[in-house]
Amino acid sequence: MSKKAPVVKNVIHAGQKYIPIADGSKAHFHFQTWKLGKERVLIDDSKKIGKKEPMILVIGHKFKLEVWESIVKMMAVGEVASFQVKKELVYSYPFVSKTLRDLGQERHEVKHTCTMTLHTEGIGYPDLDDLINNPCDLEFIIELLKVESSNEYEKEVWQLSTKERLEMIPTLKEKGNKLYGQKQYEKAEEAYSQAIAMCEQLMLRERKTDEEWISLNKIKLPILLNYAQVKLVQGDFYAVIEHCTTVLEHDMDNEKALYRRAKAHVGAWNPDQAEEDFKRLKALNPSLAATIDKELQTIKKLRKEKAEQDKGVLKNLFVTENETKKNNSLQMAS
Repeated sequence: MSKKAPVVKNVIHAGQKYIPIADGSKAHFHFQTWKLGKERVLIDDSKKIGKKEPMILVIGHKFKLEVWESIVKMMAVGEVASFQVKKELVYSYPFVSKTLRDLGQERHEVKHTCTMTLHTEGIGYPDLDDLINNPCDLEFIIELLKVESSNEYEKEVWQLSTKERLEMIPTLKEKGNKLYGQKQYEKAEEAYSQAIAMCEQLMLRERKTDEEWISLNKIKLPILLNYAQVKLVQGDFYAVIEHCTTVLEHDMDNEKALYRRAKAHVGAWNPDQAEEDFKRLKALNPSLAATIDKELQTIKKLRKEKAEQDKGVLKNLFVTENETKKNNSLQMAS
């Protein structure tokens, strides 16, 4: 007697000419999941659960439910097919289903699942809890909508190789520079932030003493300075101070970092620190003396204005206290 295959396919509607799907491609498909047994019971329908959107699977990236990748690769675009799958290949389905269902509950509390709660409370969906406790064969009805090859869509960061990330960093920096020149500061901030994140992700793989880490840090610091400049324009002075300090820890004589940190100290009203940075910059580059002297005069003027304001506040406070005493005495006399 022949043993039943672990995956049995039946075509419901033929699609276009079959073309093998290469690794890195994105497959877009709708699916229904049916529980097989004495009765055939519908568990999920991608048009009704979660975000009610097609499932997107990147081929070759070890999706949690590996059998989905295998069955999608058997299909042609436009095809609708049924796949009956042995229970041994779908043990992880309840957890995949939970994730997809939870996507439609962003505004509500999504229940966290750990090993302890799994045994005591389940994963929050009774039908999925039953499937965990009583595994069975499943049937997937898949409608393959489209397939995008790796060069037809913009890859997400996690899909990029180390080489691709290294090539992307200067592109993002240049994009940020262009957006900054157009005064699109929020978009420039986003581009710089993405470039910095890529650098830091690659740096995590290296030791600080390694040449690779040092090289990546040299790429990162100028982008961090540009990011700090955007933050300075936006008035986020403490972020500027933090990022410029990071740059100065690695390059103590960096003139741009000193100037931008000094300007941020003025904005945050740390006049002593601002003066210290400006004077250090003047010592490093005497050709900037006229510009620095102007900044120092501005600080001097601001100090005077602030002193007058503080004096006025104290005077008003003193007058208010005297008036209060007079009012109290008048009330007592009456």
